[in-house]
Amino acid sequence: MDATTAPHRIPPEMPQYGEDYHIFEMMQNMLEQLLIHQPEDPISFMISHLRRNNDNVPRVVILGPPASGKTTIAMWLCKHLNSNLITKENLLERQFSQLSQEAKRYYQVYKRIPNSILVSLVQERLNEDDCLKRGWILDGIPERREQALMIQTLGLAPKHVIVLNAPDTVLIERNVGKRIDPVTGEIYHTTFDWPPEPEIQNRLIQPEGISEIETAKKLLEYHRHISRILPSYPKILKTISSDQPCVDVFYQALTYVQSGHRCNAPFTPKVLLCGPLGSGKKLQAALLAQKYGLVDISCGQLLKEAMAAKSSFGELIQPFFEKRMTVPDSIITKALAERLEQQDCIQKGWVLHGFPRDLDQARMLTSMGYNPNRVFFLNVPLDSILERLTLRRTDPVTGERFHLMYKPPPTIEVQARLLQNPKDSEEYIKLQTDLFYRNSGDLEQYYDRAIIVNGDQDPYTVFEYIESGIINPLPRKVT
Repeated sequence: MDATTAPHRIPPEMPQYGEDYHIFEMMQNMLEQLLIHQPEDPISFMISHLRRNNDNVPRVVILGPPASGKTTIAMWLCKHLNSNLITKENLLERQFSQLSQEAKRYYQVYKRIPNSILVSLVQERLNEDDCLKRGWILDGIPERREQALMIQTLGLAPKHVIVLNAPDTVLIERNVGKRIDPVTGEIYHTTFDWPPEPEIQNRLIQPEGISEIETAKKLLEYHRHISRILPSYPKILKTISSDQPCVDVFYQALTYVQSGHRCNAPFTPKVLLCGPLGSGKKLQAALLAQKYGLVDISCGQLLKEAMAAKSSFGELIQPFFEKRMTVPDSIITKALAERLEQQDCIQKGWVLHGFPRDLDQARMLTSMGYNPNRVFFLNVPLDSILERLTLRRTDPVTGERFHLMYKPPPTIEVQARLLQNPKDSEEYIKLQTDLFYRNSGDLEQYYDRAIIVNGDQDPYTVFEYIESGIINPLPRKVT
């Protein structure tokens, strides 16, 4: 959020351009590289950095205990993102012949190589052209805190760090059941993936080092080191439970890798909330306005206020209200433009709901120069909408509102005098909901970067989803 208090004098196109093309992040990245490498000729260095155009390539670290599935997830991510998979094994396979005799003996005894040598191999690999152009995914590296700090010191900082977690009992069960087909190299499991062919069953062998005791020792060592590694990545870390189907783990990891981190770029929110009647747009707009100081603009309320104030727009609107007719788009857009041009909207930002309702209105809003930079669609099934709205009642004596399920009246006497708004009838709600979803497909296509939110949840859970979509950059496709 933009924390300035002075009125903005910057053309609205400039911050939008900066966000679309990630100008602030690009400058921040260049400054980081200058501080890390400290070149003698900074200008030439920055030009070379821009020509490489590698700010948007994936740089991911995946960590996890044995049998957590991190190698599988890393391979799938590499295939999907067209990036390079880097493991300790393939680094050693490429460079083992170049290691010193001392390092080879160390590896043969301890099954690992010194931190400094491993980090130098990582540095050499990550600086190769294919890693600079297509990005990289480190599988299981760093193994220790010292390695993490040494890699960071060299300026090889990841953008995203994923840690896969599962209960030790689950991991041990996964590991001890592994079997390998020596002919094809396929991996099977005695419980989860046993081959039906007797011929394959008979030739399966048990890999070395997967007994329950050996697995428990590896898990103990992992837990001892991971608690010291994670503090090195405080703002780019995501923990994912691997005790679920592998496909679900992959999509959670992919979603995180394709998301951007919150940055300090100046940003004035212009939020559009779309959803059917009863989806909670009004409540979410009020919560955003309360927390972030945005101007809450309800299209319907705006028209009522203009009519009550007896303004020039109010005189035009009144006949339509009296005859219960739809106000023409031309009048709505003029009233809306007048409100959005006021200084509080320009300075603080706004959250709009109730307009646009169809593709033509969306195009009119864009043509006036009021393009939202965050669009949310609140999807709620018809049954939930009917439950929310058809059970609403109003006490004509006190004016208090009740809900027969969530906020029932306190006494039978109060319940007897409650009235229902005609707009809360089932027929009217079905008509309005059907009308919204008939147009929502075109709107979602028009606002192609819109975020779809499940509105059939606790309102504060919905608010957290919307809030995260505003304070974080929009997800983008990693290339």
